[in-house]
Amino acid sequence: MRPVAVVGFGQIPVVKQQRATLRQMGATVVQEALTNAGADPGAVGALYASSMLADELQGQKQVAALIADEAGLAGVEALDVRAATAGGAAALRMAWLAVACGAVDLAVAVGVEKMSDGIPTPVLAKALDAQREVPDGATLISQNALLMALYRERYAVPADGLAHFAVNAHANARHNPNALFRNKAITPADVLASRLISPPIRLLDCSPICDGAAAVLLAPLDDSIRYTKAPVRILASSAASDRFRVADRLDPLALEAARRSAQAAYTQASLTPAEIDFYEVHDAFSIMACLLLEAAGFAAPGEGWCLAADGEIRPDGRIPLSTRGGLKARGHPIGATALYQACEIVQQLIGQAGGNQLDNPRVGMMQSVGGAGVTVLTHLFGVAAGG
Repeated sequence: MRPVAVVGFGQIPVVKQQRATLRQMGATVVQEALTNAGADPGAVGALYASSMLADELQGQKQVAALIADEAGLAGVEALDVRAATAGGAAALRMAWLAVACGAVDLAVAVGVEKMSDGIPTPVLAKALDAQREVPDGATLISQNALLMALYRERYAVPADGLAHFAVNAHANARHNPNALFRNKAITPADVLASRLISPPIRLLDCSPICDGAAAVLLAPLDDSIRYTKAPVRILASSAASDRFRVADRLDPLALEAARRSAQAAYTQASLTPAEIDFYEVHDAFSIMACLLLEAAGFAAPGEGWCLAADGEIRPDGRIPLSTRGGLKARGHPIGATALYQACEIVQQLIGQAGGNQLDNPRVGMMQSVGGAGVTVLTHLFGVAAGG
C-alpha cells in the first residue's frame, strides 16, 4: 500500500435550503477540488459519492455517475458508497483504498445532500433495524435519547453537563464562512431552555436539517507535490461495526465500533491519543460527542462530559473538538458531512482555518458514525514530511 495525500478540496456553504440540484452541487465541489489542485480532469481515475437520502427525497440513484457526468468526468469509475450517516467517510475510505493499492492515481470522494426536499426523519430511521426497532417507533433521535438518559443516570451528570458540547461547536462556527450557524452563539442556559425533542434530548443538543456538498481529491503522496505545496497525508483509515441493535449491546455506552476503529487507526499510524492535536467528532447529538471522546481514548468512561465542562475541548484546550463548528453548528448534510470534516482538517493542517486556526497542529482525527453507533470509520491526517 502506498502513502496517500489530500491534494485538493472543495466545499459550498451549508444552508437550510439549497436551490441548486444534486448534480450541480456535487459538480461544483468536485471542480473546485480539481481547480484547487491544478489537476487535469482527464487524470481522475475514480469518483466515489455519498448521499444517504437522494433516492428517496429526490428520486435519484447513481448519484456518483450523475455528478461525474456533470463535472466533466464521464467515463471514469463512478460508484455510490453508503454507510448510512457515515457515508461520506466510507466514500473517503474507498477513494483512499483505490489510490493506496495503485488502482488509480487520482480519486475524488464527494458527498452531497439536500435534506430540505422532504421529511428526512423517517428516511434516517432506516439506519436502524427495520424489523426490531423501527416498528416500535425508534428513530435516530430516540436512540440517542436513550443513550443520553442512561449516561446521565449512570454517571450522575449535572443538567448542563452535556450542554457544553453544543456551546463549543457554535462558538467555533462563528469563524467558519461555510457554517449554517456562523451567526448563532449559545450558552448552556440556551441549551437547557430549548424545546424537548425526545427527552432528555433538546433541540440544541441536535444537529440541524440542512443542505450541502463537499469533496476531496486524493493522490499518491510521492506525486502530491505536482498538485500542492502543502499535501496532507492520510495517516490511517479504518472501519468497524458493533451489534446492530442498541439493545443487543453488552454496554450501549461503550461504543465498541468507535473504540475498535480508533485503535486500528492508532496502530496504522503508530500514534496514541496523546499525539492527536484536534478531533473532528461526529457530534450529531451532544451525547454522541461525549461517548466518542471516551471510546477514542481521550477520557475515561463517565468523564467525557468533564472535558467539555472544563473547557478542554475549546481551540485552546487539551483536545480541541469540532474546530469549525462540527455537525452541530456547521451543519450535518448527511452524505456530505464527513467530507466537510476532511476539508476542515486539511484547512487546519495547512494553516487556513481562519479565526479558529490552531497553533501548529500536526495530526488531526475524524470519526464518522453510521446509524446509532453501529458503523464507525476513523481517519487520521497529518502534515506531510517537509510540510
